Amino acid sequence: MKKFPLILFIVLLGLLVVFFACNQKNNTLKSDETILKGSTSVLVDETLLPIVASQVEVFESLYEARIKINAKSELETVIALSKDTSKIAILSRKLNPEEEKVFARKKITPRSTVFATDAIALISNQRNKDTLIALQEVVNFLKGMPNIKIKGLVFDNPNSSTVRYMKELAGIKELPLERVFSFKTNEEVIQFVSENKEMIGVVGVNWLMEPSLKMRPIVDKINVLNVKGIGKTDYFAPTQNNLAEKKYPLARDLYIINCQGYSGLGMGFASFIAGEVGQRITLKSGLLPAKMPGRNIKIRKQIEKENK
Repeated sequence: MKKFPLILFIVLLGLLVVFFACNQKNNTLKSDETILKGSTSVLVDETLLPIVASQVEVFESLYEARIKINAKSELETVIALSKDTSKIAILSRKLNPEEEKVFARKKITPRSTVFATDAIALISNQRNKDTLIALQEVVNFLKGMPNIKIKGLVFDNPNSSTVRYMKELAGIKELPLERVFSFKTNEEVIQFVSENKEMIGVVGVNWLMEPSLKMRPIVDKINVLNVKGIGKTDYFAPTQNNLAEKKYPLARDLYIINCQGYSGLGMGFASFIAGEVGQRITLKSGLLPAKMPGRNIKIRKQIEKENK
C-alpha cells in the first residue's frame, strides 16, 4: 500500500483552511447586519427622493447604519429590484402580479409597507396669474384633444411614476407627440417651468415642500395650481389637510418594499419609517403620514407659583 503523498496532504490541508476561513468570513459579514446595524442600499423612485433622504438622515443619526440611496425612474427602480441590484425599494405603488412572480421564483415574498400619502402637483410659472386648473382639461390634452388653456405639459422622465399615473388616469398607452416635454429629474422640470410662462409641470409635491438650498429660489418662481377633480366643482391645493380629507384628486400612497427575505437592515428601516419617529418626519415634510403620530400632553394638578 502506497503512503499518502506529503505534498497532496499539504495541499488538501491548505484548501480546508481556506474553506473554513471563507465560511467564517461570510458568517461574520452576515452577523454584522441586524435590523438596526450595518449597511445596505435603497432604490428610490426619483419623485420621492426628498422625503426618503430626510428619513435616511435621521435613521443614520440614531443607529449604527449606513444606507445608500439610489434614485431612478419608477420603471428603472422596479427592474433594478428584480435584478437584485438592491433588496429594498420605495415606490408610489405596490408590485404588480407579474413583478411578484419574479420574486416567487426566488422563493421571496416582498413585504410592502405603506408609510405616507403623497401628491402629484401641477405647477406653472409665477407670471401666470391663473392658479386654477381642471383635471378634465389635462386629461383631454393627454388624449390629443384641442386645448387653448394648456400650451404644454412637462414631465420628469418617460419612465417615471408621474407619467405612469397620468397615462392611467387618461386611459392612454402613450403620451402625445406634440406639446409634451420630458427631462430626467423633477428639479429639471421645476427649473424649466420657472423659465417658461406657458408651461405646466408635473412633479412630486415633496420636491416643493422641502426644496434643497439650490432649488429654493427656483421654487419661489413657480405657482402650485389648485386642481378641480373630474366631475367636481371645487378646486383644491395639494396640502396636508386636503390629502387627509381626500379632497385633492392627484393623491397616491407611498410604499417601502422589502425583498431581503430575512430580518436585515431593510426590515429595520421599514419599521422605522412606519413607526413614531418616521411618521413625525413625514408629517413635518408636508406629506400625510399613514399613521398620525401621537402627542404627549402633560397635565399639572397644581399651577406652580412664580418666584417673586
